Amino acid sequence: MATVVWTLDHGQVPSTESSSLNGADSSLNEKDEKQPNIVVEPLPLGEPINVEKKYWWSRSPPVDLDAIATQRSVYDDPEVAKLYTPRADWENLHRFDPSARWTWREEKALVRKIDIRIFLFACVAFMSLEIDRANISQAVSDNFLKDLKLTTNDFNLGNTVFTASFMCAELPSQLVSKWMGPDRWIPGQMILWSIVAASQFKLSGRASFLTTRALLGILQGGFIPDMNLYLSYFYTSAELPIRLSCWWASMTSAIIIGAFMAFGILHLDGSNGVDGWRWLFLIEGVFTALVGISAFFFMPASPTQTAGWLRGKKGWFTEREETIIVNRALRDDPSKGTMHNRQPITPKLLWKSLQDYHLWPVYALGFCFQMPMGPPSQYLTLSLRGLGFDTFQTNLLVIPSQVLSMITLLVGTQFAGLTKRLAFNGIIGQVWALPCLIALHTINTTTANKWAVFAIVTILLGYPSNHSVQVGWASRNANTVRTRTVSTAMYNMCCQAGSIVYSNIYRADDAPRYRRGNKDLIGIAVGNIFLYLIVNFYYDWVNARRDKIWNSWTPEERENYVKTTKHEGSKRIDFRFAR
Repeated sequence: MATVVWTLDHGQVPSTESSSLNGADSSLNEKDEKQPNIVVEPLPLGEPINVEKKYWWSRSPPVDLDAIATQRSVYDDPEVAKLYTPRADWENLHRFDPSARWTWREEKALVRKIDIRIFLFACVAFMSLEIDRANISQAVSDNFLKDLKLTTNDFNLGNTVFTASFMCAELPSQLVSKWMGPDRWIPGQMILWSIVAASQFKLSGRASFLTTRALLGILQGGFIPDMNLYLSYFYTSAELPIRLSCWWASMTSAIIIGAFMAFGILHLDGSNGVDGWRWLFLIEGVFTALVGISAFFFMPASPTQTAGWLRGKKGWFTEREETIIVNRALRDDPSKGTMHNRQPITPKLLWKSLQDYHLWPVYALGFCFQMPMGPPSQYLTLSLRGLGFDTFQTNLLVIPSQVLSMITLLVGTQFAGLTKRLAFNGIIGQVWALPCLIALHTINTTTANKWAVFAIVTILLGYPSNHSVQVGWASRNANTVRTRTVSTAMYNMCCQAGSIVYSNIYRADDAPRYRRGNKDLIGIAVGNIFLYLIVNFYYDWVNARRDKIWNSWTPEERENYVKTTKHEGSKRIDFRFAR
């Protein structure tokens, strides 16, 4: 089989001038570089890995570990390959080699190494964010509102202020991260928010409560899309969704760990005359600061820039491993070579990314999908206290719903990956919530058996969240680095906007049963089911329309389109949307 081998004249790097993928970014790189000479040699390629399964529970066919794993890509056609050349200042260009071949044994061992070196710390970082973000719920179980003379509506306002600040910081933080590099920006974020988190030790009333909520939101906003972009440097589009689900599972793990930590820390109540919830904020804030400091040493800038003080002079990966990481990433998604990791997104490129209306359906899902479960989750500790459980029982009773949520998250993500129907996985979560919401609306939770109410709420909050799937969905449908950078931030902003709405569904005049609020949540869940169906239909319709156009063209017309098209990202006729 013919494949591409790249040779460079006089030490010149490949040019980006003729790359249609780099069309939006070519103005940022005006160097006149010489085109590489491309010759063709018969090198083997691996068998396609996207083997269709008869049933979603069927096991994948066995793979010969010593067989070639390198997958077919645009770089195997010498003419088309010129159009997808990485930009001249891309940080991994020195490891770009389309003639590179590797085995499944090498790839599997390398992916495990990336999981340990890169992904594991990403999970620890996310856990630290969630501990500082969610410990307000544990503080509420320890007379936090009473001590600060706050009402339920003040608590709602605090959640709204935090979420609004978090949302407003998402896109600016993502743009700063793209300019500085996530390996620099994320550790700085973590240290700054840990200082604010620990300072809650000195809260004195409503004003200081709202101020710290706003500062935490501003400093934590953007962390999630920043880290998603960072992980995409190391993983392929097929590997990222399951890891994002594990990443979100680590957030759930943080809530579980936080519950155990709160159980112990809140026993310090009265120590040195200090309330238990104050110790909670201080100790957990210090923990996050330590994780933030370590992030400077455990987050390399890119797969080929891992050498450092704690990472060793030679770095984490050998030259061979770097070559595999770089080329398998580009073969999977050539757009990853269109921007380097310290390149800012200009206002013009930002506006072009925001105008990509094909991603708006996923943004709409982000706004709506978690509303039915949001208020019961926010009010969980308050509700458990209202049912008669004490402070320490309340913090431990949070754990079962989180364990169930972690299990359903991982199973649901696997199901979505196997069925290739991402929208249907989201429908499952809404259908799951409906019976529980109907039960909360109809029964009198103030007189019913408290364990029965606890069971209903636990099952409700253990729903299979489609969040990680939808983050990967937005990233996959972007099809350019600049749009991917913006789309992950926009998706999370929509999620936070939805949080602002549901933070005000349960109101003080509707307490303690919140019948009006639960009725609204039932209606939203039903509406979400139809929204998922509409989004699925839209992407099916666009894909079918493009298939019709593409299949009507001759091979020569298709090749001419690839070489001459002005379409970019998701607007390309040869691009198909995940749905």
